[in-house]
Amino acid sequence: MKPSQKKRIRLRCILIGFIFSIFLMAIGAKAVYLQIFCGPWLSQKAADQYEKSFVFHGERGTIYDINNREMAVSINVTSIAAYPKHIKNVQTTARVLEKALKIDIKALSLKLASKKSFVWVKRRVTPREAKEVKDLKLNGIDFISERKRFYPNKALAAQALGFSGIDGHGLEGIEFYYNDYLKGATDKFTVLKDALGRGFDSEKKGVSSYGGNNLILTIDNTIQHITERVLEEAVTKFSAESGMVIVMSPKTGAVLALAHYPFFNPNSFESFDRKSWRNRAITDQFEPGSTMKIFSAAAALESGACAPNSIFFCENGAYRIGKNVVHDTHPHGWLSLQQIIKYSSNIGAVKVSEMMGSEVLYNTLRNFGFGRKTEIDCPGETTGSFSSYNRWSKIDAGAISFGQGISVSAIQLITAACAIANDGILLKPYIVQAIIDQNGRIIKCSTPYKVRRVVSNETARAVRKMMKSVVSDGGTGVNAALESYSVCGKTGTAQKIDEKGVYKKGSYIASFIGFIPAEEPEVVILVIVDEPRKEHYGSIVAAPAFRKIAYETLNYIMPVDRMHVKSEDTLSTATNCVF
Repeated sequence: MKPSQKKRIRLRCILIGFIFSIFLMAIGAKAVYLQIFCGPWLSQKAADQYEKSFVFHGERGTIYDINNREMAVSINVTSIAAYPKHIKNVQTTARVLEKALKIDIKALSLKLASKKSFVWVKRRVTPREAKEVKDLKLNGIDFISERKRFYPNKALAAQALGFSGIDGHGLEGIEFYYNDYLKGATDKFTVLKDALGRGFDSEKKGVSSYGGNNLILTIDNTIQHITERVLEEAVTKFSAESGMVIVMSPKTGAVLALAHYPFFNPNSFESFDRKSWRNRAITDQFEPGSTMKIFSAAAALESGACAPNSIFFCENGAYRIGKNVVHDTHPHGWLSLQQIIKYSSNIGAVKVSEMMGSEVLYNTLRNFGFGRKTEIDCPGETTGSFSSYNRWSKIDAGAISFGQGISVSAIQLITAACAIANDGILLKPYIVQAIIDQNGRIIKCSTPYKVRRVVSNETARAVRKMMKSVVSDGGTGVNAALESYSVCGKTGTAQKIDEKGVYKKGSYIASFIGFIPAEEPEVVILVIVDEPRKEHYGSIVAAPAFRKIAYETLNYIMPVDRMHVKSEDTLSTATNCVF
């Protein structure tokens, strides 16, 4: 080989070696760049494709009634998820999933075609739906176990219980108010997937998943069933818009039943109107009508302005106050205070208020709890509407004495009535008896709490005697009378106010409040029927419903007598839960 040829070959080898050296240096520099400078970013990129982090909530606590019967529980359910990058044919997958799960195919297609590493297809599916999708054996589809809130009694006490959302947080009612106690601890864990989307390992971090605490309510399922059945009958019979009933123990302040109609099922709360979710006995206010007369009478007796046998001229049915005229349903001449309550005379109530004065009436009604919250353990409580006596006109004072010009909530009204049944002592109402942990240890316990003495024992007993006459022959509440038990009660019929503050013609709230037995009251019951159409008087609409609830409830509880508290001292010193 000639020297010139050897030289060309050597130059060619050097050139090729130089070029390869440059390539190797470039590859090495790129490797250094990727490994050192881009390592964290690439690791995260890979993790996004093959790892999915979940926050797992521990099992939500169970809610029981007073007899340890389940009212709200958590159950295991399956949710279906997808890993879009592992789905080969989006349209075919979306089509078969839409058929199995009955979901919108357009929205599903957008999810499956997204650039996200993980998407929910449908959460908390039925066992049948989960089986159908599993049988399809689709690539990129996963099944994740979750917990779902379930209400075994469906609509029973639904407005009081409320409900939880899809992520296990309480949204309404007791579920919302006690959410911090009910919710379980959270657990964070990572699921690892191979190239085919199959799980092969998981890593748990953080705290272990502990279940939430359990609640024991004061509500009794049996009394609640009785109350809801009778309420539905009353609302349906008189074609009313809605109705409410509260049953309370006057000796403890415990709510034994809290019912609303129309019902709703918290297992499918999204299917119902939002108005049906609301616990209106706590959140809504209304003019009480003639049920307020028992508190006006108590104010007059406590102040010494009059006695039960003090007589007043009731103007034969019409009484002018300035430009206004107060009317009675039936004309009356001279009536005693007891007869004013028995016959429910508006004019008589006005005359009584004039005798005792506005300040006395205002202070007594405030002491009964009107115009302020009862502090019951339910969310959204209203204070009602009750202006100071300094702003009352003469007609205002008279109207308030018979239940107009003042707005109250159902829980305020029954709590005040419980004070009369409880010899003048006002107790704080409550609906949760105890909070216990998963091992049954008591975390928090509710006991009867004395707020204040409103009126004397003598005044309370005198008012109870007047209320007993209401259900006797000739009284407005005769339809509430029972053969087996003595009853105290008071009817109420109030015209409703529209949004402009004007009374609506033909629109009324019919009510009845009472307690049994008259001598030693065990339960106080308030029945409210909103806008009955066939009849509108509380004596016709609400009193019969009270009678049915009272009879069945007393027959049920009297042998057990679970809620009895013997003395005033016990109220302030009780340290143990009452079960």
